[in-house]
Amino acid sequence: MQITGAVLEQIGAGRPYADTRPLTISRLDLDEPGPEDVLVRIRAAGLCHSDLSVVDGNRPRPTPMLLGHEASGIVERVGEQVTDIEPGQQVSTVFLPRCGQCANCATDGKLPCTPGTAVNNAGTLVGDRILLRRDGAEVRHHLGVSGFATHAVLHRSSVVPVGADVPADIAAVLGCAVLTGGGAVINAGRPADGDDVMVVGLGGVGMAALITALSLKTRARTGSDGGGDGGGDVGKVIGVDANPAKLSRAIELGADAAHTPAEVAEQGVRAHVVIEAAGHPRAFETAVAATGVGGTTVTVGLPAPDARSEITPLVLTAEARTIIGSYLGSAVPARDIPVYERLWREGALPVGELISGHIRLEEINDALDTLADGQAVRQVVMFDDPADA
Repeated sequence: MQITGAVLEQIGAGRPYADTRPLTISRLDLDEPGPEDVLVRIRAAGLCHSDLSVVDGNRPRPTPMLLGHEASGIVERVGEQVTDIEPGQQVSTVFLPRCGQCANCATDGKLPCTPGTAVNNAGTLVGDRILLRRDGAEVRHHLGVSGFATHAVLHRSSVVPVGADVPADIAAVLGCAVLTGGGAVINAGRPADGDDVMVVGLGGVGMAALITALSLKTRARTGSDGGGDGGGDVGKVIGVDANPAKLSRAIELGADAAHTPAEVAEQGVRAHVVIEAAGHPRAFETAVAATGVGGTTVTVGLPAPDARSEITPLVLTAEARTIIGSYLGSAVPARDIPVYERLWREGALPVGELISGHIRLEEINDALDTLADGQAVRQVVMFDDPADA
């Protein structure tokens, strides 16, 4: 079938992207789904910093590539071996397919699937397949999704069903920003009762971590046990960012305090669990320095491969501290997305507050500039009218 999508022609384009236009809106041919695949009509796709990291070359990928990894849509067709999803169901996409058989898949989300990572790096689908072509030439897949398009074929492990009542933009954000940021708090940081939680970097993932930490307070007040989704009744929730507008937004969302990195250093602000979500070496340094005695620093940001940070190793020993990495929120998507969906439905997780704007596919290069300038939390490409989503 023929589809329309945003293709990255080559990495490393200069700015402004509105002028250099690294993404081309193209007509492409999409092959039929295989036995373990689903064909999805895309309704919404979030523009994430991980997309920008491919465009600017911080995360090198083969090109040309149809970008987009955070999306939602309606299943139109399923392969003959897919028996637990039906046409007409809404799904959220997940950017790391899981084989369920390798040693990493046995770590309950702690480690990324080995074959899933390999196909993601190669720009192919599970089974090392390329189903996209433009004028007869292959176009690579982005993280098993390629969601900046009207339709996508995905392996079954790259989608999680969500309820029909979930708006399309909310369903899209559940699969990356919320899964990653929320999991950094619940699965990796695991705050105990009374622990202060700090989030350094208030983009889409960071804000998702912030509202997840705040949701632990909400559940404690209402007496909810959280349904086994982890986390205690946290103490203070603190946001950290260099952008004053994002600090104000964190306070509006319920954060107990919001600081610039300079203020954190000058005032000696610390927390027991600190989430670093900026993907910058200086942000990592801020997060480590702000972690309290016996505390945990969780890093989820994706800096450039050659980025370096300086820390003082002595404090790790003397203060019995831990630094851990968390990819995709250390999540098992089929387990965790339904939890976040339920929390959203109960009003404990205001996922809609992460969405700073809706755009058309044709506006995506301009939206890259907005993201690169730090002026957006999550912009969402809408293929349906947002009023109907």
